[in-house]
Amino acid sequence: MTSEVRVGDVPVQPFRSMEEAIAYVLNDGHVISGSAIAINPEKVMLAKEDQELRTAIERATLRYADGIGVVRTIRRKGIENIRIPGCELWQALMHRSARFSTPVMLLGARPEINEKVVSSLRALGVNVVYACDGYSLNENELFKALRETQPRIVSVAMGSPKQEKLIHRMQEAYPIAFYQGVGGSFDVYAGVVKRAPNWACRLHIEWLYRLLSQPRRILRQRNLVKYLLADMRGKL
Repeated sequence: MTSEVRVGDVPVQPFRSMEEAIAYVLNDGHVISGSAIAINPEKVMLAKEDQELRTAIERATLRYADGIGVVRTIRRKGIENIRIPGCELWQALMHRSARFSTPVMLLGARPEINEKVVSSLRALGVNVVYACDGYSLNENELFKALRETQPRIVSVAMGSPKQEKLIHRMQEAYPIAFYQGVGGSFDVYAGVVKRAPNWACRLHIEWLYRLLSQPRRILRQRNLVKYLLADMRGKL
């Protein structure tokens, strides 16, 4: 991994492989403290206007490129890097954590989805010490659970920027864990939401597949256009 590079106002750490990113977080049973935030064009643009989100990003331990637009911006700066899909990074970390019985906390998604993910991961040997869906979550109870169960990895599936802001608050209350915002990864893992097909991944148009599958995302896509224009003008 080379030193971080700025994409707009956001610092990003480029990785040359998924294994390199995994080892950065969990290596021989040792988990780094801090947080991971996936950086995509939408988040780069949102950070320009949302101070709380920008603060959460800046204090993260790991800021990885999960968006081909960000990957290409970094490459144009002369730095080799690959896209690290947040869903794949999370699943790889869960599987690796099982080897060392690392205490894991899972937060977010609908109750039935959260339960299914917990059940599936425990069947694989993942040491899930606490879980709560995104609808029942109470922050006072959550902070108490952090102190009592002492997880080393906390996965938050609530969507951006809500998950990043919650992670920021959790870190202040319990700084010794590694936090990762995983968006819709629980839904994908539970089989409720399908990932983009391989052809869309190869062409780097997952965003288009998601838009066609979920037309309500159209308003969010405006930030992709803003990012593209800023990148073309050399503003990133």
